[in-house]
Amino acid sequence: MFLILFSTMLSLFTYTIAPFLQETNDNLEDASNELILTDEEVVRFQIGEVFAHVPRDEVETRIEQMKEVTGKNMEKLDDEKESVVARMAKLKKILYGKFGDSINLEEN
Repeated sequence: MFLILFSTMLSLFTYTIAPFLQETNDNLEDASNELILTDEEVVRFQIGEVFAHVPRDEVETRIEQMKEVTGKNMEKLDDEKESVVARMAKLKKILYGKFGDSINLEEN
């Protein structure tokens, strides 16, 4: 049970949530930069799976709001990561106590 919990915590933060939020933040930054370069007053903006023609000012506002939300989520994730890392350290001690050198829990 401890091994499953450790594995879940590790994969959740290392391979799932953090990269997704970072990629989202990078994509928003790229979109913001592209918007600066365009001289169009109405631009195509993706809403869900559909592209809509939206005034440039509104798109700028939406992108800034999305960047703020993503930034807050990344900050919250960093705060949560500290507690998870502490829990993982405790789990490592328990697992190394049970399995000794026959288990490797280090990230490579």
